[in-house]
Amino acid sequence: MTGAAERVADQPELNLRPPLKWAGGKRWLVPLLQTLWAGHGARRLVEPLCGGLAVALGLMPERALLNDINPHTINFYRWLQRGLHITVPMANDEGLFYEYRRRFNWLISAGQGGSREAAALFYYLNRTCYNGLCRFNSRGEFNVPFGRYKSISYRMDFRAYSLALANWKFTCGDFTNLELEPADFIYADPPYDVEFRSYSKEGFSWDDQVRLAEWLMRHKGPVVLSNQATERIVKLYEGLGFRLLYADAPRMISCSGDRARVREVIALKDL
Repeated sequence: MTGAAERVADQPELNLRPPLKWAGGKRWLVPLLQTLWAGHGARRLVEPLCGGLAVALGLMPERALLNDINPHTINFYRWLQRGLHITVPMANDEGLFYEYRRRFNWLISAGQGGSREAAALFYYLNRTCYNGLCRFNSRGEFNVPFGRYKSISYRMDFRAYSLALANWKFTCGDFTNLELEPADFIYADPPYDVEFRSYSKEGFSWDDQVRLAEWLMRHKGPVVLSNQATERIVKLYEGLGFRLLYADAPRMISCSGDRARVREVIALKDL
C-alpha cells in the first residue's frame, strides 16, 4: 500500500498546514518528533488528545487514530475527510463574529453540532476569535470573544485534506476508551498544567493529568508526551520511569504576535 507521505508527494499542490489556529500548537516540536518517529512508520500513530493536528500532519502516518474530548474539533476534522467546502461568507468583522457565534451555539443546543454548517462556523470562529482559543462554558457553549487581528486569511476549499486524512480515524471521548494495539506509537499533548482548563466543558484537572500519565505508562508500545515542565508534572513522569528531555516552547501571548518562551518537558517511554 502506498504510504501517506508518498500519496501527498504525488499532489504537490497540497498545502497541509494545520487548518485551525491553536494555542499551544506543536508545529515547533515536529522536527524532534520526526526523529523519534523515524523507523516506526509501519506503526499506527495514536493521539489521545489530537488538538490542532499539527503533529499528525507533520508526521503523515499511513494509519492514525486521532481522538479529542472536544466534539466540535472532531466534527471539523471528519468534514475535512469528506472534502469540506465552506460557503458561508467569512470576514474579520465583529458583528458577523457574534452573529455566527450565536448561530453556532444554537446549532449545539438544537443537536446539530455534527452538521456541515457547524463545522464551517467552528472554523470561522477559530480563525476570528481571540488568539485562536478554543473554550467552552459549562453549558457547552463557545464563549471566546472577538479577536483583534488586522487581517485574517480564510480558506474556503479544504478538499485537498481529504486525501491525506483518508486512512485516519477520528474519535471523540475520554482517552481511556481508545482501543489500542500493542504496537501503537502514542503521542500525547494534554492541556498545560495551568489554571486555564476550559478547552471543553468537562475541563482537564490534575486528576486527569495523573490518569493520563498512568494510562500511558501501561501501554506496551512507544510513548511520547509533551507538557509544561511544572514541578509536579516533572515529578509525576519521573516517578513513573519516563525518560525526560526539555525544550523551550514558543507561546503566543497576544494578538499582536508577541511570544514568550515556556519550558516544556518531553517524556519518553520505550524509545
